[in-house]
Amino acid sequence: MKIVVLDGYTMNPGDLDWDELRQLGPCDIYDRTAAEQVLERSAGAEILLTNKTVLSAETIAALPDLRYIGVLATGFNVVDTTAAAARDVIVTNIPGYSTASVAQMVFALLLEITQQVGHHNRLVREGRWTDCADFSFTDRPLLELAGKSLGVVGCGQIGRRVATLGRAFDMDVSACTANPDKHRLWAQQHGVTLIDQQHLLENCDVISLHCPLTANTENLIDARRLQTLKPGAILINTGRGQLIDEAAVAAALNSGQLKGFGADVLSTEPPQANNPLLGAPNSFITPHIAWATLEARQRQYSITQQNIRAYLAGAPLNRVN
Repeated sequence: MKIVVLDGYTMNPGDLDWDELRQLGPCDIYDRTAAEQVLERSAGAEILLTNKTVLSAETIAALPDLRYIGVLATGFNVVDTTAAAARDVIVTNIPGYSTASVAQMVFALLLEITQQVGHHNRLVREGRWTDCADFSFTDRPLLELAGKSLGVVGCGQIGRRVATLGRAFDMDVSACTANPDKHRLWAQQHGVTLIDQQHLLENCDVISLHCPLTANTENLIDARRLQTLKPGAILINTGRGQLIDEAAVAAALNSGQLKGFGADVLSTEPPQANNPLLGAPNSFITPHIAWATLEARQRQYSITQQNIRAYLAGAPLNRVN
């Protein structure tokens, strides 16, 4: 049995121990793999591990020894799961490993927008506080979260965690979901109001996106829907970059219609230099790192090993095809 890791660097840039994986079988581990290298590096592998390296139907068909694909992430759109199933190749993912870390990033972005920590830290370093006549100063309005309304779009694990954190900040929390009956008891227990998407977008001070990317949610926040948001609303996106129309959001920031935008994801990653959000005012972008805390990556690695052991035992876990 041969294991090949096609792009292990993001999960393990050097602070985790690959020896734990090597104990499961012979391993070839690559930091990154270009598209033209996939077939050569995957040849003879029974187990392939990928994070963002694409495994197409053609690639899967060209690997006769392949029996298992482990996606080192929750999203598994990089694998043609239908083609894998037709070949009886098991595909698994890693659900839930980054829930706490992504929810934490939502509030890191939100607090940066409302409290302007980074901005004022820069001013202090530039000497503005030293030269100030008063014991404190601020050159931008600061906002308190208590009493503000938070709208969570999507009630998966991350959306639910964000909602409960919002309640801890004494925010009035609403959520919308495609399956309200499934989440009604949870909402009642945690003081969350389930409302329809339109009312959420129209009435919330802060909107945080946690829905999956589908044909129905692509460009969910477009120019038309931005017009329905409360003036001065704050938008947070840690879901998928394609959930928003980036040009429309940039225009709303430039006009002042949106007070702020925070995102850990963009439609193209890394972004093009001309992405309009990179130069828009009050736009706070982090480079897809919400999932990447040490603790989350340790869970990611542990679940990877659990998934492989379960496959080898004939009882696959977290199968997605």
